[in-house]
Amino acid sequence: LGQVQLKLGDFRSALTNFEKVLEIYPDNCETLKALGHIYVQLGQIEKAQELLRKAAKIDPRDAQARTLLKKAGEEVPIEVLNNIGVIHFEKGEFESAHQSFKDALGDGIWLTLLDSKTKTYVIDASASMLQFKDMQLFHRFENDGNHVELPWNKVTVLFNLARLLEQIHDTVAASVLYRLILFKYQDYVDAYLRLAAIAKARNNLQLSIELVNEALKVNGKYPNALSMLGDLELKNDDWVKAKETFRAASDATDGKDSYATLSLGNWNYFAALRNEKRAPKLEATHLEKAKELYTRVIVQHTSNLYAANGAGVVLAEKGQFDVSKDLFTQVQEAASGSVFVQMPDVWINLAHVYFAQGNFALAMKMYQNCLRKFYYNTDAQILLYLARTHYEAEQWQDCKKSLLRAIHLAPSNYTLRFDAGVAMQKFSASTLQKTRRTADEVRSTVAELENAVRVFSHLSAASNLHLHGFDEKKINTHVEYCKHLLDAAKIHREAAEREEQQNRQRQEAARQAALAEEARRKAEEQKKYLLEKRKLEDEQKRLRQQEEHFQRVKEQWRSSTPASKRRERSENDDDEVGHSEKRRRKGGKRRKKDKSSRSHYETEYAEADMMDYREEPEDEDASMNYREPIGQMNDQDDDVEENANDRLAAAGLEDSDVDDEMAPSITAARRRRALSESDDDEPFERQLRDNTDELQDSDGELRENDHKSNGGAALDDD
Repeated sequence: LGQVQLKLGDFRSALTNFEKVLEIYPDNCETLKALGHIYVQLGQIEKAQELLRKAAKIDPRDAQARTLLKKAGEEVPIEVLNNIGVIHFEKGEFESAHQSFKDALGDGIWLTLLDSKTKTYVIDASASMLQFKDMQLFHRFENDGNHVELPWNKVTVLFNLARLLEQIHDTVAASVLYRLILFKYQDYVDAYLRLAAIAKARNNLQLSIELVNEALKVNGKYPNALSMLGDLELKNDDWVKAKETFRAASDATDGKDSYATLSLGNWNYFAALRNEKRAPKLEATHLEKAKELYTRVIVQHTSNLYAANGAGVVLAEKGQFDVSKDLFTQVQEAASGSVFVQMPDVWINLAHVYFAQGNFALAMKMYQNCLRKFYYNTDAQILLYLARTHYEAEQWQDCKKSLLRAIHLAPSNYTLRFDAGVAMQKFSASTLQKTRRTADEVRSTVAELENAVRVFSHLSAASNLHLHGFDEKKINTHVEYCKHLLDAAKIHREAAEREEQQNRQRQEAARQAALAEEARRKAEEQKKYLLEKRKLEDEQKRLRQQEEHFQRVKEQWRSSTPASKRRERSENDDDEVGHSEKRRRKGGKRRKKDKSSRSHYETEYAEADMMDYREEPEDEDASMNYREPIGQMNDQDDDVEENANDRLAAAGLEDSDVDDEMAPSITAARRRRALSESDDDEPFERQLRDNTDELQDSDGELRENDHKSNGGAALDDD
């Protein structure tokens, strides 16, 4: 309702409704912003600024609140901008955090110090890190005409900006800002501690301890300074001082400082694992005390991952691997889900547990993940852990590779060199103990033993051998043992090479035999293939000969067919004449059958003529051969007819009517003979073939007329 009234411009009614909401929810940022906007519209600027400042403090990330403050005519408070920068810093948004801190600081000497034009001052500041009390940098800066001024309300923001620069590894600029704070405010203890942290990161423990002592001069019971001093003393191997310092830090807060209590627990744990001769009772006492301190921290702060990790370490040292593994797993999951916590130690501890349980594969995987995730594969100690895992898993070559990587990162660490020599020695001994080994393996063994002898000899010749904890007699023992193995390996190498040569000769002989057998098989296959090919060619040749013979027979048949057909037609014509005579004698009773015979004859005659039309004669000789038999046949027909007539006359049976009836048939036959015996020139012969159909039709009509006339004559005789 208030928003609707605000939209409609009814500010009084909207103000009443929003104030009712604010009475119930006094920290509601949206209500505070709405009321601030209404007061601005009503001209009550002071009330608007007060409400908007409150909204900005409640939610520093609210950009709308800052915008409304600017509209109200008031600058955004430095505290608000500083809180915004801190939030961006915690989220890892360093650029946004840097911009927020610069907005909060505004213009000042810090911009000049960070400017690239004043690079000489920064270099001088870096050089003066070893003398932290030296403030000549800023005195020279003042002498150059620059005014060094740092308001108190901007000290926290400037410290946060320096902390941001330190986080992004710009330690030179960060140290300048820390020194600027100390130059103006010498009692600012946290600046001393940050300078000590930078010195510690550079592995300058002595300078770091001095800086912490300067902070303790300002406040001797400052818990953070005491805890940091205890850590430095512990790293400096000053166990007694470290224990007293941790106790002082814990007493300063009446046991409520979890970091001091945790540091004291770490001290007891390390005391139980010192390199000196262990006393079982003292070790158990220290471990129990460490467990007690870790448990106390967990009770005070249940989400303290470092205390839980310490408790898991104590349980693992007591052999309770399953419980410690579960505890490490929970800590790992919690640490992985937070962007502010980086705990590589829990990964290493979990890998140690897997190693102790004999699960080498998971241990290797955990070491490798930790090395890649947190150390970018550049930590020699974790590589040593990984090499030990490979060694226990009898993976000698992988062990050697991990040690060589570690030696590359820490070339002055003679322990890594000794371990590499032991790995090569172990690999060679295990290879020589095999019942069956190849010549390559034996040659590799000889090379590894030569390298191992070289490594142990170098270690034995080192002048500072005792400083690294080595025993000269032990090194010499390794040298002698490796030389003994080397002599044995050379003998094995010769035997393996002889065996390899024999195997190679046998393999060569077998290969030659296989090649000969293969050649014989291929020769047989080739011979079989050639026989089959020859058989196929013979079969094809026979088929071609048969085909050629068939073609010749076919051509001969084609050349002889026309003459035979014409001869058959002539014989049929003569037979027809005889039949006509018989029909004339018998009368009209056979007329129907004769007509059928004539039709059949005419069909055959037409087919013969069609065959003559389709097939042209091959040459002139064939045409001559075709005509000559026909002439002969016609002559024979004439002779037969004349003989028949003579016989009829002698018998007194000759009839003139029969002669008249026979005249057309004879005339037609003579006409055909005349055509056959006509000129032999080729054009006329072709014309005759072309007109074969016409001749067939005319002959057919002629014969039919003859039959009709014969039939009439028969009726007349009757």
